[in-house]
Amino acid sequence: MPDTGVRRRGLSWQWLPLVVCGAFLYIPIAVLVAMSFNDGGSAYSWDGFSFRWYGELAADDRIISALGSSLAIAAGATAIATVLGTLLAVGLARHTRSKLLEASAMAPAILPDLLLAIGLLSFYYVAEIPKSATTVLLGHAAFGTAFVVAVVRARLTGMDSSAEEASRDLGANALTTFVRITIPSIAPAIVAGALLVFTLSLDEFVIAFFTAGPTTQTLPIAVYSMVRAGVTPEINALATVLVVVSVAVVVLAAKTVRRSEDA
Repeated sequence: MPDTGVRRRGLSWQWLPLVVCGAFLYIPIAVLVAMSFNDGGSAYSWDGFSFRWYGELAADDRIISALGSSLAIAAGATAIATVLGTLLAVGLARHTRSKLLEASAMAPAILPDLLLAIGLLSFYYVAEIPKSATTVLLGHAAFGTAFVVAVVRARLTGMDSSAEEASRDLGANALTTFVRITIPSIAPAIVAGALLVFTLSLDEFVIAFFTAGPTTQTLPIAVYSMVRAGVTPEINALATVLVVVSVAVVVLAAKTVRRSEDA
């Protein structure tokens, strides 16, 4: 019986930090979601339940246009970062042990966004590349590549390379081994890295703010221009939609990785 009491006290103390952290992280989100259904025009006082602001959001051409730009940029950056990041991770894991090259590949994920944004802006200026949606896409692909390298590199580190060696011993060339053995083995990491880049690009503000052209407006920039006049229920509705999309992407990534590992 005393042992049971100790375990109960230990269990309660273990749960306490989790409950505190959970409350700190999720109560503001819960308030935001609840206030998105507020029928009134204030984001801070409840006037009744309504889907009014979701209708306003769907009819807002500025938000719809910014969302389309963000989705297009995120899709393009994800495609570029996934291909480059996967090739770079395989090269680092299988063909070189250069710590300097590995650190250089990971640097965009570690450097502050502000520093990376200023560097990209300087590069575009020197190279005389006009700012546009393409410059934002390239900037997002640059930092996204580092995240793909980190995820795929970790998978390759823990993967047994005997199947690749057997493939080469049986006469397959490097490309055939890469396509038929390496890619299927690291597919869960590639998918996880791609989804991570997509969500980060969709949410990224600093690099987009510095590298976007005068006619390019991503969703975070549009939200920033809206909140300068104060938080509205329409912004709460938009944030709720983004929360739902983010959770759906995370669930999809988890299921994809689990199915790939079980296969």
